[in-house]
Amino acid sequence: MGDRKYLLLVEDDRAIQANNKKILERRGYSVRLAFTLSEARAAVASEPPRAIILDVRLPDGDGIDFLRELRETSTVPVLMLTALNTPSDVVNCLESGGDLYLSKPYQLIVFLSHLEALLRRADEFPEFVKYGPLTFDIGSGQAFLDGADLLLRRKEFDLLLLLARMKGKPAGGEYIYGKIWNQPVSGDMNALQTVVSRLRKKLGGSGPDVCYKRGSGYTLELPQRSVQE
Repeated sequence: MGDRKYLLLVEDDRAIQANNKKILERRGYSVRLAFTLSEARAAVASEPPRAIILDVRLPDGDGIDFLRELRETSTVPVLMLTALNTPSDVVNCLESGGDLYLSKPYQLIVFLSHLEALLRRADEFPEFVKYGPLTFDIGSGQAFLDGADLLLRRKEFDLLLLLARMKGKPAGGEYIYGKIWNQPVSGDMNALQTVVSRLRKKLGGSGPDVCYKRGSGYTLELPQRSVQE
């Protein structure tokens, strides 16, 4: 499958790219470079990286737009590097799916600390999680039902994985919003209900199902045959 563990550096400043690449390779990381969003898309499509270090301003587009696009299909960890450093810029990066944010200019020791903290967090979980007939590929953000790709969007994948890790225990709306959306419910459950509805359609109704019990929350119920196995 090639080197799934590489780090993808997306940055159009060649001096910064060369410096970061050198320091990372000295630490033993495999590194690939992308100077444009087109090159980044091609790299991700050919082989999912272990993590992405992403600049915001690039010659052929906005890194934030690429991040939102990426989050439709992938949970790969992303460290944002940018000269934009107002509170609204930070919030925008994180709400768009960034995992950590670092303002330019930065010290290399701080850059390494941020990246390695991000990788440690990602490595707390195995690459693959299995629950009954479901298999989750954490690196690519794909979920499979009896080997067939469910073609999930990011929030669908995150919710299904969260419920699978609960192993039949109910998860309330507040808990789910905190984990998946990183914000309180604020009385509006529409986003969650929409994701649940799409998930149930993709699961097909004859296998695992997302169920809701008033007063308890959402659970992922397995078909009887899976429970017996």
